[in-house]
Amino acid sequence: VQLVESGGGLVQAGGSLRLSCAASGRTFSSYNMGWFRQAPGREREFVASISRGGGSTYYADSVKGRFTISRDNAKNTVYLQMNSLKPEDTAVYYCAAGRGSYYDTRGYDAWGQGTLVTVSS
Repeated sequence: VQLVESGGGLVQAGGSLRLSCAASGRTFSSYNMGWFRQAPGREREFVASISRGGGSTYYADSVKGRFTISRDNAKNTVYLQMNSLKPEDTAVYYCAAGRGSYYDTRGYDAWGQGTLVTVSS
């Protein structure tokens, strides 16, 4: 599966952005999907993930209550709605597809190229 993210950009603190990740291929619905982020000088970290059918979602404590992950298997797309953004949310955001751990990068087999989100104070 190949993944392409979009929707990043510059936003003021308190604002919102919606990231999208479009997947190619016919096997999208067989993958768990996740969003991770990486800020300069820091390791890539888990943000949110969603099960194959969309019935289960998981969030990092730092984004719980502000971000929402969803997927549309008919459109081969996963979304990340980000509200109440903070400067510390600034990072490159990556979507990933996998069949392992929901939380660990090692549970994902395919990665997008990333999209930059910058939150100004």
